[in-house]
Amino acid sequence: MTLAFGAHVSASGGVDKAFARGEEFSMEAIQIFTKSERQWRAKPLDDDVIDAFFRERKRSGIDKIVVHDSYLINLASPKEVLRAKSIDAFKEELTRCETLSIPSLVTHPGAHTGCGVDVGLQNVVESLNRVHDDLPDLKVRTLLETTAGQGTTLGRTFEELATIVDGVEAKERVKVCLDTCHIFAAGYDFRTEDGYAGMMRQFDEIIGLERLQAIHLNDSKNPLASNKDRHDHIGEGEIGREAFRHLVNDARLEGIPALLETDKGDDNQLDGKNLVTLRGMVA
Repeated sequence: MTLAFGAHVSASGGVDKAFARGEEFSMEAIQIFTKSERQWRAKPLDDDVIDAFFRERKRSGIDKIVVHDSYLINLASPKEVLRAKSIDAFKEELTRCETLSIPSLVTHPGAHTGCGVDVGLQNVVESLNRVHDDLPDLKVRTLLETTAGQGTTLGRTFEELATIVDGVEAKERVKVCLDTCHIFAAGYDFRTEDGYAGMMRQFDEIIGLERLQAIHLNDSKNPLASNKDRHDHIGEGEIGREAFRHLVNDARLEGIPALLETDKGDDNQLDGKNLVTLRGMVA
């Protein structure tokens, strides 16, 4: 056993359609949007679509499912109107996951947009605490995604994510998604065996490996510490194959959803190519 390999797949036509797209390349895990990632609101999930989702989930056997939230959400915003709108949208995302019995919702920690890192991180903490207070019974976990550090985005260091976790009252509801492109662009060099071991040791000491609940598998078009978020195909970017070889053979990560977010090409064939590359690295 190793990571549960998969990719972000389209839910166009209904969330139930995602499973057949995952089956095409024998995925063990999938990531989806349950609504448009470019819009604040969406119509409620139709009962027929919900029923079809559960049927397809059982039929396909793909049971490791992760949702990514809307790119518009900014829980760190210093603007109260925008942050309130983001909190409402985030609660809707969590509720949609709960309806579909999906355990994990990935979110970017947000951007402080000039108010400073410390204030931005505190805004995220307060936003999550408000969400948890408003939705006390939801089982869905929030997965804070590591970021490349572009502009004023938060989450570029393990310490920043740990600050958020430390401040959240319901800590069991907050986990982490590690993006390989993002951490490399943020300055974590894991291309050698020693570098990989050191990076994972830092993650464990600062955040805790038990909080790692999903991984985004992306090479990087830009060099180490570039702070630029541009994904490349596995082994074809600045990170290179050996870094991914260390990761896919790390026994501590067994069963964790490991999801491609790379360009899919015609008919998604590049997903198939990248998955073959990753599976071929497993010892």
